[in-house]
Formats: sequence, C-alpha cells, structure tokens
Amino acid sequence: MLEWIRNLFRPARPAGPPRTIRRFGASAQPIARDLVVEDGGWRIEASDARSVQLFEVKDPQIEQCVIIYRAELKSAALEDPGYLEMWCHFPGRGEYFSKGLHHALKGTNDWALFEIPFYLKRGERPDLIKLNLALEGPGNVWIRSVELSYTPLR
Repeated sequence: MLEWIRNLFRPARPAGPPRTIRRFGASAQPIARDLVVEDGGWRIEASDARSVQLFEVKDPQIEQCVIIYRAELKSAALEDPGYLEMWCHFPGRGEYFSKGLHHALKGTNDWALFEIPFYLKRGERPDLIKLNLALEGPGNVWIRSVELSYTPLR
C-alpha cells in the first residue's frame, strides 16, 4: 500500500530520448508580420506590452510526454520582462498555457537559450500548439533557433 502511494507522487520518468517535432529557422515565416529578419532570426520592436505570435504546430500527434519550447533570445533596452509562452489547444476543453516567467529576459542581454515545458498525461492530445513571445513592456528582443520537441514519459 505504501509503495502504491509513493507511486502516485513520483514524478514521471523519461521513456526515451527527446524527439524534435519542428524547427523554425530564419527562412520560416512567423505569423506576426511586423518582425524584422536580422542576426539569423527575427527582431521584435515593442512600444508597449504584447504577445507576439510566432508559429503554430497543428496536430502534433503526441500524448503522455513533456513538450519543450526552446529558443535563443537576446534583448536591448527591454524595460519589462519578456519570456517564451506556449499555448496548447485540446478539442472540447479549450487552451492551456506554459509561460517562462521564472526565466524571463529584461534589460540588455546577449544571446542565451530559453526553454519552457508543458506536461501531457496519457489521453491528453493537443490539436494545436502556439509558440509566442510575451513582452510586458517596450524594448527590442531578437529570437532565433526556435524548436519544439518532446520526450515520452512513463
């Protein structure tokens, strides 16, 4: 009985290596049309808070895994935090998000790798994943090497 209770609270373990769902290089066309291609990626100029829609992945055919949204970011004169934001849509249930508030960008910074997870249980199958960049105030942010991957879980 005690082992059964321990298993309830034990974190899920990887059941294999990470697998790439999709990579978006400098030749990809982001959803937001006001981005400037620059430095191997895109420059986003914000005069106010905004959520920048970058890419969507339709019907990724995944469940019982951890999804990872990863990208390189740099910033200049970013007055308020900027971070990665991932929305997963589930048929009949709506949208749920993961935001990189714990690993946000602010001020002026050189290129660094950022990533956020989204955990899926067995039977949870998103039909759409949205990859965004959230900016809470004015400044410039560059983003490149955008990647969506997943690791199956036991």
